[in-house]
Amino acid sequence: MNSPSVRLHRWDEIALEKVTEMISRKLITGEREMIAHIHLKRGALVPMHSHESEQMTYIFQGALKFLIGGEEITVREGEVLHIPSWVPHQAEALDDTFEMDIFSPIRQDWIDGTDTYFHKR
Repeated sequence: MNSPSVRLHRWDEIALEKVTEMISRKLITGEREMIAHIHLKRGALVPMHSHESEQMTYIFQGALKFLIGGEEITVREGEVLHIPSWVPHQAEALDDTFEMDIFSPIRQDWIDGTDTYFHKR
């Protein structure tokens, strides 16, 4: 394991970032992909947005109701939702929810703090 590109990450050593009063997250990034642990309180809303990144959302606990193309899709514990690049979507936490998002390529807006859509209503 002498390669400088190999890194071990421990979720319990990563600081929890408060995105809004209702949403917090932890991020791990590579060169071309990103993984995030997201905590959403019941009623939290991720406003409509889209991004270059392909997204996989896996629900560990709780449920999220997505609005995609006028269709509501509820994703529950143990389920994974795939969202292709540039597809507009929003999500509402139906319960206190703990989920994991995987993105490729990485969400540069999350890293540099330009993800202002979280604060639009």
